[in-house]
Amino acid sequence: MKSKKALALTVFCLFTTGAVFAKLPAPSEEQKAKAVEAKAKAGEAAKKEAELLANSQDRVADRYIKAQKAKGVAVKPTPIAAAAPAAPAPAAKK
Repeated sequence: MKSKKALALTVFCLFTTGAVFAKLPAPSEEQKAKAVEAKAKAGEAAKKEAELLANSQDRVADRYIKAQKAKGVAVKPTPIAAAAPAAPAPAAKK
């Protein structure tokens, strides 16, 4: 009984191995254009979300500073420089 299950599993694995190593077709020009467009939209959305996050963080910091001033505590926020964009990775040489 166990050997039949093992044999069936082995046969199944042998037949599905070809599907694992199959190549996908190269993307068409339309697919490439859609991918570029989707990447641009995602970049714009990420930029907008980062801006909204920064604004909300500023509001929270202002609220905290006002609350501390009401208590009589002087708070000096540390200025943080904007992060520089990441440098692109060097191209791999063949």
